[in-house]
Amino acid sequence: MSATVPASELSSFIGKDLGHSDWMTIDQERVNQFAECTGDHQFIHIDEEKAKLTPFGGTIAHGFLSLSLLPVLSAGLLVKPQGLKMAVNYGLDSVRFIQPVRVGSRVRLQVTVLDVTEKKPGQWLLKARSTLEIEGSDKPAFIAENLSLYFV
Repeated sequence: MSATVPASELSSFIGKDLGHSDWMTIDQERVNQFAECTGDHQFIHIDEEKAKLTPFGGTIAHGFLSLSLLPVLSAGLLVKPQGLKMAVNYGLDSVRFIQPVRVGSRVRLQVTVLDVTEKKPGQWLLKARSTLEIEGSDKPAFIAENLSLYFV
């Protein structure tokens, strides 16, 4: 669900589930590119043969790769104020990595609005609980409380 509402109505979404994103497949190429960008070349992410010998049974995505998918996966799930000039990542209150994402898995994001506050005129802070689900698993990859600052 994506909605654009008057800023004064943002708080009406507190406690509401905004739905799920589309599924996204996490492939080895994406994991390798993330390893290059971050310099995190731990074998569990990039060495498919060696990773088969671990309890994971194969390569896994970096936890921070999974977390970095928040913007793209949440794009269609946001409630935004009318007249939005820009939105910025304001940070995270908490993140827990529950289960690794095996390469080849499909993931999707579920978002619930937790709080909305007007920081000052024209600036609204939205706090959401974002859960990255793994197809076929009863445990999510992560649960995060993330903050977005809207400028109206």
